[in-house]
Amino acid sequence: MPRESKAAKIDRLQKIISGLNQAYPEAHCELNFSSPLELLIATILSAQCTDRRVNVVTADLFLKYRSAADFASAPLHELEQAIKTTGLFRSKAKSIKACCQALVEKHGGRVPQTMEALRELGGVGRKTANVVLGNAFNVNCGIAVDTHVARLSRRLGLTYKTDPEKIERDLMQLVPQDQWSMISHWLIWHGRRRCYARNPDCPNCEIQFLCPRIGVAGTGSQKQTKETKL
Repeated sequence: MPRESKAAKIDRLQKIISGLNQAYPEAHCELNFSSPLELLIATILSAQCTDRRVNVVTADLFLKYRSAADFASAPLHELEQAIKTTGLFRSKAKSIKACCQALVEKHGGRVPQTMEALRELGGVGRKTANVVLGNAFNVNCGIAVDTHVARLSRRLGLTYKTDPEKIERDLMQLVPQDQWSMISHWLIWHGRRRCYARNPDCPNCEIQFLCPRIGVAGTGSQKQTKETKL
């Protein structure tokens, strides 16, 4: 099978985006938030945790802690107990306190609107910064790559990389900048509702004829290099 050119891949991806947009016209960030600070905290909590669980925890958390100063001054053990059910609660509590202390000291308690400033906050990596910028400020600075985005990007043959930042760079070369935030939502929604890690629902998939199904057992395309395995 001949290797797909970049132009052909871009054309196929636009058809994929059209199909996903039609299937999920309401696609959005599924973390509940009412301010940039709340989204920042929720995204930190979402590491290795479902959005549903995070939303349960933040429903009470955001009533108790309403500002960056509130989080910064909270006793560490108290914050740990409040977020315990999200997992990794000790490291997350430390990250939240460090992040909010930096917000208070350097930004007047406000969440900054640049990648550089966000990355300087404690516990904030590139994915978290992209989520906040794209969803709280409507700034398309990059593409948030979580496990769903990484998995589907490889399954769809859009990248063979496994490192999130390398996957992001590959996608940024294929996706128009004004769709950088939405491509994450579309892929995440499809990954949660149709394209499961195991036993994906290929027969009912809205983009099945655009997908090479790389790594899916029984398709003849599961024998990939180590880097492309899901």
